[in-house]
Amino acid sequence: GRCARCGENVVGEGTGCTAMDQVFHVECFTCMMCNSKLRGQPFYAVEKKAYCEPCYIVGPFQQSCSPASVCAKPIMERILRATGKAYHPHCFTCVMCHRSLDGIPFTVDAGGNIHCIEDFHKKFAPRCSVCKEPIMPAPGQEETVRIVALDRDFHVQCYRCEDCGGLLSEGDNQGCYPLDGHILCKTCNSARI
Repeated sequence: GRCARCGENVVGEGTGCTAMDQVFHVECFTCMMCNSKLRGQPFYAVEKKAYCEPCYIVGPFQQSCSPASVCAKPIMERILRATGKAYHPHCFTCVMCHRSLDGIPFTVDAGGNIHCIEDFHKKFAPRCSVCKEPIMPAPGQEETVRIVALDRDFHVQCYRCEDCGGLLSEGDNQGCYPLDGHILCKTCNSARI
């Protein structure tokens, strides 16, 4: 075949080698920066160009782990790209629980911080005005129901009459009849009036 570097035919036993699905003269298969011979040596391929390890580490194309992470070291093997940045797979973690998110669904807050879905909901979901817990999907679910009344948020099971405790989202006493900022069923509203 023809040498991918110089374009001349590769003729004779032991004069050629293959790398990156291409044929090279042994003399032509060199680092693109320092020209050291690469046959039989570890090398890194960047856009079909070969680099020795020392040149790859200092090269301008070298990917370092995102400075937002704790490491900022060169990425020598698998690169995980997310949010426009490069990471070691083990460095791509949730800012709250620090669990690796390699291959796991994640989301990013307004400040660019990476969260697992569960911690994002814990941190940013509206809180129920009764139990003070976040209103978020049950494990394995993607959606949940939130009830808003009198500018307050409620879980469906927490949305109850303040006087009798009856559930206001279902049954015969369904519906909220607020009075002086209190959440009441129709019967308890009438009794207070």
